[in-house]
Amino acid sequence: MRRAKQALFGTAMALSMAAAAVLAPALGDARELRSLSGSYLAGQFASQTRDVDQAARYFADALEQDPNNSLLLERAFVAELGAGNIMRAEVLAKRLVAINSRHRLAHIVLGVSDMRRGAQAEARKHFEQAAYTPIGELTSGLLTAWSYAAQRDLLKATKALNILDRNESFGIYKTFHEALIADLLGVKAKAETLYKKAYDESSNSLRIVQAYGNFLERQGNVERARDIYETFLTVSPDHPVVAQTLARIGHGQPAPFIGDATDGAAEALFGLASALTDESGIDLALTYARLTLSLKPSLPAVQTLLGDIFENMKQYRAAIAAYEKVQFGSALRPNADIRIAINLSELDQKDEARAHLERLIKRDPKNYEALVTLGTILRSQSKFAEAATYYTKALDTVGELTQRNWSVLYFRGISYERSKQWDKAEADFLKALELEPDQPLVLNYLGYSWLEQDRNLDEAMKMIEKAVEQRPNDGFIIDSLGWAYYKRGDYARAVEELERAVELQPNDAAINDHLGDAYWRVGRKLEAKFQWQHAKDSQPEPDLLKSIEAKLANGLPDAAPAPEVATPNSEKRS
Repeated sequence: MRRAKQALFGTAMALSMAAAAVLAPALGDARELRSLSGSYLAGQFASQTRDVDQAARYFADALEQDPNNSLLLERAFVAELGAGNIMRAEVLAKRLVAINSRHRLAHIVLGVSDMRRGAQAEARKHFEQAAYTPIGELTSGLLTAWSYAAQRDLLKATKALNILDRNESFGIYKTFHEALIADLLGVKAKAETLYKKAYDESSNSLRIVQAYGNFLERQGNVERARDIYETFLTVSPDHPVVAQTLARIGHGQPAPFIGDATDGAAEALFGLASALTDESGIDLALTYARLTLSLKPSLPAVQTLLGDIFENMKQYRAAIAAYEKVQFGSALRPNADIRIAINLSELDQKDEARAHLERLIKRDPKNYEALVTLGTILRSQSKFAEAATYYTKALDTVGELTQRNWSVLYFRGISYERSKQWDKAEADFLKALELEPDQPLVLNYLGYSWLEQDRNLDEAMKMIEKAVEQRPNDGFIIDSLGWAYYKRGDYARAVEELERAVELQPNDAAINDHLGDAYWRVGRKLEAKFQWQHAKDSQPEPDLLKSIEAKLANGLPDAAPAPEVATPNSEKRS
């Protein structure tokens, strides 16, 4: 331990010294050196954990101490942008392009700044400098087109979009934004042709559906607009924005989807941010979402996206702050309220999450999503009977149960099973399978539960095998298969499957316990005790812990295995 601590201390000192050497080789004051390197390292750590506010703070502090350091300038610029400090980012962007004329993101930030103040020609110069990578070409092409649209120059706006022809996957962006620009500039026939083309290529795109439907309504083609909205809802039932639009249709003409060129530029950035939210692009998605809000502050769709981005980054407090800015009255506010509760739960503020949801339910006792979410939070706290009550209230708000309700039946079934109401649980699992046949989670849970009760063993095996076919790399489902073989007395095959389950889920107490039992049955008793000890060290629930301790002391009896204590394994499968 002493050597390990010394090694860690030496590593930290080496990092600090390396940072100091890179950042401030000329500084002689030891106190200032420590402060500079400390701020840099703290900023790096905050960046790695995606705490953008802290990263901005620490890098700004380091840059203030060493203002001519280009590495710090770059780090501070990115951090300020991610934190939404747009004005500070613009100041740093000017300094960046002075030392690196091809800094793509800095040019985009400065171009957006110029657009915001109406300096379209200056904006285009920056966008031109940024167009040297695929994402740079896409961003610059769209924003350049909108800068021309701001000057009502349709020909040059259309020509600017031609840069997107270099990448086949950018075609839908070109078609959609050319339609939006034609619509804004009053070229209705061209806009209609392009909207239809975009819709035919991507009829499940929310923004295309909104824009095309909006255009049709304004042209008096209300029935065609209605058809487009209803078709979308068959794929995304009850989508709040489209559902709200459909409820309003026919009650007056809507405002244009894009009111001016600033709206169009914001739409371009928002579309790109929405497309970049996977792990590899999420940092750029955050940047583009921030830039969108610099053009259109408090836009509900963008605030929602910002919350989603932070949630994906596991920055739950930042996510809550973003969701809280979604305007009341927006179709997206109910979703934001649910996400706030979920993020409070992720912060282990479950009482606050519950209180938040109870306020929502008090305002609307039939709020299905709030009821389901509260049930799930209570289930995560092992308050299974209460959870079942809220799931029941949610299902009571539904008329006839449909495929979309299978998951709530499944969750209620888990809650009933864990609160020792098996008959109700079994009925829910069977009903869930009726609504969603061959659903692997339900097949696994029901099959495993039957195994634990020594009931319907053949049918349980078939269910679990079917679940494995669909999820061959799910450690919990593989464990169920191994346990099924164990229950049948095929211990060699049980070992084979349970070893695979442990590889997939190495620190699950129940799976390690099962493998220990299987090892014991095939005569590998030393390995069995090792697995039981590992299971004991993996924080098993009390009943399982008691069973493990008994086996560590006495092993398993020579006779056929006694019925096992029900474990939390199936709950974790949910």
